[in-house]
Amino acid sequence: MRAFPVSLAPRLILALTVLVAVIAGVFAYVSVHTQERQLLREMVLGADQLSRSITSATWHTMMADQPAATYQIMETIGEKQGIESIRIFNKEGEVTFSTDPNALDRVDTNAEACYQCHAREVPLERLDMPDRWRIVRQPDGTRKLAMITAIYNEPACSAAACHAHPAERAVLGVLDILLDLAPVEANIAGIRQRAFLMAAIEIVLIGIFIGFFTRRFVGAPIKKLIRGTKEISEMELDSPIDIGTGGELGELATSFDTMRERLRDALAELRTFTHELEEKVEERSEQLLQARQKLIQGDRMASLGQLAASVAHEINNPISGVLNLSALMQRLLTEDGIPPNRVKDFERYLTLVTDETARVGRIVSDLLAFSRRSKPQRGDADLNEIVGHTITLISHKLELGNVQLDLWLDKELPQIRCDRSQMQQVVMNLVMNAAEAVSEGGQVAVRTRLSSDGECVVLEVKDDGPGIPENIQSRIFDPFFTTKEEGKGVGLGLAVVYGIVEAHRGTIEVKSFQGKGTTILTRLPRQIAPETPEPDLQETLQQRFEP
Repeated sequence: MRAFPVSLAPRLILALTVLVAVIAGVFAYVSVHTQERQLLREMVLGADQLSRSITSATWHTMMADQPAATYQIMETIGEKQGIESIRIFNKEGEVTFSTDPNALDRVDTNAEACYQCHAREVPLERLDMPDRWRIVRQPDGTRKLAMITAIYNEPACSAAACHAHPAERAVLGVLDILLDLAPVEANIAGIRQRAFLMAAIEIVLIGIFIGFFTRRFVGAPIKKLIRGTKEISEMELDSPIDIGTGGELGELATSFDTMRERLRDALAELRTFTHELEEKVEERSEQLLQARQKLIQGDRMASLGQLAASVAHEINNPISGVLNLSALMQRLLTEDGIPPNRVKDFERYLTLVTDETARVGRIVSDLLAFSRRSKPQRGDADLNEIVGHTITLISHKLELGNVQLDLWLDKELPQIRCDRSQMQQVVMNLVMNAAEAVSEGGQVAVRTRLSSDGECVVLEVKDDGPGIPENIQSRIFDPFFTTKEEGKGVGLGLAVVYGIVEAHRGTIEVKSFQGKGTTILTRLPRQIAPETPEPDLQETLQQRFEP
């Protein structure tokens, strides 16, 4: 929760109100202080006039040496309202007269009343007005104004026969008047109350005016301006920005409104351009799609022609051999059967017919495997068991080729979800392909392990053959691509392997260096997500090899 207002108008109102309050308070204080000093000055002047009036009124009685009359005059004056006491004391501090019966007989010459004159070794004979009055605080807490007036030894007095004061004595005594300050203080308190009340009223009225003015001419326009800018930021550009005032805020609002109009026009132009561009792109895309369809159709026809030519070539060779061998065997036959001296030739020709017919069967089998559309029958299977069973089936062929097999299977390998027959075909194709790549006495290593992240099992088949040239490594999984001699394969084995691995959501990687052999790493996920559809092998191969 914030302690201070955040928006501009409340902050401006608060700042101006505080400023007005400070200025009004200072002016009220200065005014009260000035009036207080003025009232005190007037009272001091009144006390001085009263003191001089007393000395003038008692001058004649004192010259006539009538102290009783003098004291009576001072008693009468001392009874007036506002006069607390009147007393006279001489230079030695002895009180010769006082209207206060409880007054002391002597005054301390070091006290406040006498200090101004007796602070020096030689007492002063005359004092200025500021040094003759003082404020005295009584024991009851009230304040009094005291005024001292020197009674001088005038020539008329020193020459009189009744006086014993020599002429060189300048001051005969001091008249001390004590006046009550309660009326003045009451008047000052009233002035203070009126001054601060007026200051409070001024602050409230000016604050109300500042609040109204700020909200009307600052807060409301700024809110409208903020609302307009928010509409612009939200791309609502149809509402004009009008804050209903002039000046700098009006110019700012006009600038924002101009920006809104220009932005609206620019967006309209952009929408028009985008619409036209979309139409052109759609039209061009349609043209490109048609062209692509034609290219795909042409490429498919070319691929079909290549497939037909490859199949025809592969099948034509053994069939031509069979026809030739059949013709030779037909020539060997006579009415009496096969001549005894040509039986071995006939058997040899028959063996060749059998071999060539088996070759045609293998070609047709590979084609059927490549084009098979049946969905894989997935289930939990042990890859180690599949590898071991497959190696048992082809071990005789490996022995005939004098190929050494290095088999290392991870005993802790978890089961995977796969099609056992298809995985067996993958293992058989990879191992036989590696065995055919090595020379007699070569070595093929087959290993299984769990991947580092634990999500896949890895089947590694490695040979120490001559390796695959770098320029054809990217093509070894293409259908009908082979580096073998004619008659030893049609280039479908690795293509089928690739399709099966892809259909199982796995990956296959080839690492080969000429003269150092080839390693094929096959990674198969342990589980396939239930929501993931399982494409069949043919669809996977089509996605791989079609343009």
